[in-house]
Amino acid sequence: MPQAASKLSTYLVKQERRLCRFLQSLVRVPTVNPPGENYLECVQIFEDKLKSIGLKTKVVRVPDRLVKETLPDCAGYPRYNLLGRLDVGAKKTLHFNGHYDVVPTSGKWKFGPFEPKIVDGWLYGRGSSDMKGPNAACCFALEALMKSGQTPKVNIEVSFTADEEVGGELGAGYIVKQGLTKADYAVVCEGGGGRYVGLGHNGIVWLDVELTGKAAHGSRPAQGVNAFEQMAQLAVSLQKLKKVYVRRKFVTPNGKIIQPTINIGGVFGVGPGSKVNTVPAKASFSIDRRIIPTEKLSEVEREMQKAIRDAKKDIPRLRARVTRRMGFEPCLVDSEDPLPQTFAAAVRNVHGGKTKFSSSTGFTDLHFFVVDGGIPSVGYGAGGQNIHGIDERVRVRDLVDTAKVYAQVMATGEWLVIS
Repeated sequence: MPQAASKLSTYLVKQERRLCRFLQSLVRVPTVNPPGENYLECVQIFEDKLKSIGLKTKVVRVPDRLVKETLPDCAGYPRYNLLGRLDVGAKKTLHFNGHYDVVPTSGKWKFGPFEPKIVDGWLYGRGSSDMKGPNAACCFALEALMKSGQTPKVNIEVSFTADEEVGGELGAGYIVKQGLTKADYAVVCEGGGGRYVGLGHNGIVWLDVELTGKAAHGSRPAQGVNAFEQMAQLAVSLQKLKKVYVRRKFVTPNGKIIQPTINIGGVFGVGPGSKVNTVPAKASFSIDRRIIPTEKLSEVEREMQKAIRDAKKDIPRLRARVTRRMGFEPCLVDSEDPLPQTFAAAVRNVHGGKTKFSSSTGFTDLHFFVVDGGIPSVGYGAGGQNIHGIDERVRVRDLVDTAKVYAQVMATGEWLVIS
């Protein structure tokens, strides 16, 4: 390991306890989304940390009207995004991004989800892995760089953003589309980890389907049109698409074969006035369609709409209205590009062995940088266990190792400078 990298690693090992305490202070703030609670309190913790390191910071509040338009159920819960910058006069700028919102909790935890504890080398708590842990590692990587007296080869930008757990439009999407970043390259602090560097993820389209029938008394069902029964028939009809998807395949950078998927009915319900002895006049359900990198969002959505239209031939009096809840393209970066190669070198220094590249079937905020911003990007975080589940946790050793990788990329990004 080069002397500069060794110095960074030594510093971070010595700061393990401080890194954990900082992460615990973040986990104690329940930034649950939806609806988006305690955002400003969490942002202020991050801002204080970045300022103490020496970065210039800016807190950006998303206009309340945009929150109301984009997330009507979250109106009244302000959205904040934090940006920090370390300008060293370099020609290139490298951006690190992480979201600070967390999913709601349920079930019985070993410890309170917002009462973080360290047991047997694991730090427990909601958001410890997804993704306040990698965010904390990023902050300490910057601190290690500054404390060791090393000047990075690139300008460094950092953003801690809202709302990834509900799509990210008002978080990473907002800072990219509003031109608030000057990045030439970006790192989203999840989507990879350990020896794996994430190069992309699947796209997605979420649709809401509402069926309209005709209400009638339960003793005279022939006088009505049962929207629930039509919903069941339509859901069965859409299963035909799975036979189409099985013929579409994509090989990920780590050699895994993936296919498009469809999940029907993650959310479903009936309309107002529902009662056991009433023919339901309204029924609704959701569709979650994952898009592989060889597909296009527009084509997938047209295919879904056509499948629903075709189903009308076999379902009498079917009236179905389809609306898009969310959609974005898949993204994938070439492993031979400068940023993945820079990351691969840092990962080898920290973990040894061969670096591997991967692509996720889920999604992160990476697509905002790659697709919307045209910014070459990778995903890399600290991993963890039980993400979104009971007893979410992150290994302390992985936090430190992730900070080492980040610090080395910041300090030794030769590939980025010469590209």
